[in-house]
Amino acid sequence: MPAPRWIARVNKAGLNRITRFIAPWAPGWAIVVHRGRRSGRIFRTPLWAFRRDGGYVIALTYGAESDWVRNVLAAGGGELESRRRRCVIGSPRVYRDEAAGDMPPFIRFMVRRVIKAPEFLRVEVIGEREISK
Repeated sequence: MPAPRWIARVNKAGLNRITRFIAPWAPGWAIVVHRGRRSGRIFRTPLWAFRRDGGYVIALTYGAESDWVRNVLAAGGGELESRRRRCVIGSPRVYRDEAAGDMPPFIRFMVRRVIKAPEFLRVEVIGEREISK
């Protein structure tokens, strides 16, 4: 079971405001840039993402029902900022992996034992460029 929605709301109001400054360059973190399905607004959501086989695997700590996940799935992609690079992402696919095999050891421990969130989003990198400073 992913983290409760009330934690997501608290993080959105507080912790995300801090992590969005470190996520574009910190290892294991990224910002997913997505457009709201109804509002059309652009949103920037910090999260755990790891480069794997021509794409990224993102831990869905709040589950596949999170607004940002639904936005990316509905649009068929979006953008992702990681390690001072901006990628156009596509072919989003939610999958379940109880073993969290695509995650590094610490994150694997967190999603398996602490958060208990076995869902992940896999996206392919379509294009990539360096983010100017």
